[in-house]
Amino acid sequence: MEPYYYSQMNKLQQSAYHAIKSGLLALAVSFAVPKLSDQELADIFFQLRLDCPEIFYAVSFRYRYYPESSSVELLPEYLFEKGKIKEHQKAMKARVERLLRPVKNQSEREKQQYIHDFICENITYDKLKKPYSHEIIGPLGHGVGVCEGIAKTVKLLCDALGIWCVIAVSEANPEKNIKYRHAWNVVRLNGQYYHMDATFDNTLSHRDRSDANGKQLGNANGKPIRHDYFNLADQWIFRDHEPAMYPIPQCRDDSMFYYREKKLSFTKLEDVEKRAEQAIRKKIPFLFHWRGGYLTREMLQELLMSLQKAAGKKERYIKVNINWPQAVLWVEFEEKEPAEEVVMEEANEGESNFIKE
Repeated sequence: MEPYYYSQMNKLQQSAYHAIKSGLLALAVSFAVPKLSDQELADIFFQLRLDCPEIFYAVSFRYRYYPESSSVELLPEYLFEKGKIKEHQKAMKARVERLLRPVKNQSEREKQQYIHDFICENITYDKLKKPYSHEIIGPLGHGVGVCEGIAKTVKLLCDALGIWCVIAVSEANPEKNIKYRHAWNVVRLNGQYYHMDATFDNTLSHRDRSDANGKQLGNANGKPIRHDYFNLADQWIFRDHEPAMYPIPQCRDDSMFYYREKKLSFTKLEDVEKRAEQAIRKKIPFLFHWRGGYLTREMLQELLMSLQKAAGKKERYIKVNINWPQAVLWVEFEEKEPAEEVVMEEANEGESNFIKE
């Protein structure tokens, strides 16, 4: 099957794509590429590395040309010298084989969740934004990454398990205070396409889990792995994601959204109250998705009243974290009245979540 972004290109662009890919795989110092505009070459170089995240060692390029020539000489910038690249390639291959061995015989849906949960449990944001954090070597080699490196890692692992996957990229939007590009994935399951943003779920899963030095402590303190962005349809993902820079498949189905599958998506207040009572009896927090209409402030007040009613029966107080765009609520039941009853969650990590221009 043709790589996704390659399939969107015209013949000349595809020829340049092949030339660049061949040169990078050979670790060539320079190589000839069909002459195209600066923007076309930049897009092809970028999209090639979205299609092929295993090319983690080439991060940018420059080129030179002669006015009458039909080609340019492209000079890639490598993160490491040739011997080191080969060492990293060998280590990455062994790491992926080891990581995926337990799920080789599972269903596509089970494999997808395994990949998602691996990211949420094991990867920490690199707030220093080291170059390798934008590539698979960050998450797989160092346990750190930003959205680009995480999305590329998801694609690499999906490719290895035979799951159709593409990386989606959105532009910055300064008017909304979105300073950088963002990357996530679109996967295909049973012929349907779904958005999956492991970066945003990682952020929510790791909220409030730092030590005194700011180091992330992993998936601890009783907090669950979040799946707020697991198999979303277009109507949900674009509530807090900008439109994709390049065309991606439409995602119309939401029947495989995680909380719907797990029967944690409610449309009636009485169901929320009943499940809250069950959680209190079991002495566990309550995580759920609301799809009984838009989560307006009025609707939120009704939900809080239902939750507090359930808590009051056991002389408990509620503390609620809300992912407002996705209408997901994380509720804890406490013996003492909390300083804040409601906390708004931000899935986006802000400046640590970006793609290099």
